Amino acid sequence: MAINYDELSKQILDLDPQIRFAGVANNKGVITAGGQKENTERLLSDDDVKMSIHYAIQKRDLYTNLAYRIGHEKSSITEYEKVTMMSIPINSSELFLISTEPRADYLKIIDYVHSALNSQKDTE
Repeated sequence: MAINYDELSKQILDLDPQIRFAGVANNKGVITAGGQKENTERLLSDDDVKMSIHYAIQKRDLYTNLAYRIGHEKSSITEYEKVTMMSIPINSSELFLISTEPRADYLKIIDYVHSALNSQKDTE
């Protein structure tokens, strides 16, 4: 049974009040599940969101080139003044993306996502 990414995204949004966005993007930069938390001010336009996803995919691809030396990427965290952005590779064509208020407990959030994704792999 495949994991329901919309349900996982909702669980992530409910995990911590500082989480602004949780969702899945494919390698074409399209958000396929999840979305913005209700009543949260948007910081990026739709075009800026697409650009942000493109950069996350590009970063994942760059680090994939080093995987034979340092292992596969487990997550990426970028802290900005107004937001912290995280990406967690699901597979070669999907990324789980999360944005939070600055200084949120991102390790707790990443551990939760890894646990959910790994538990799904264990049942396959």
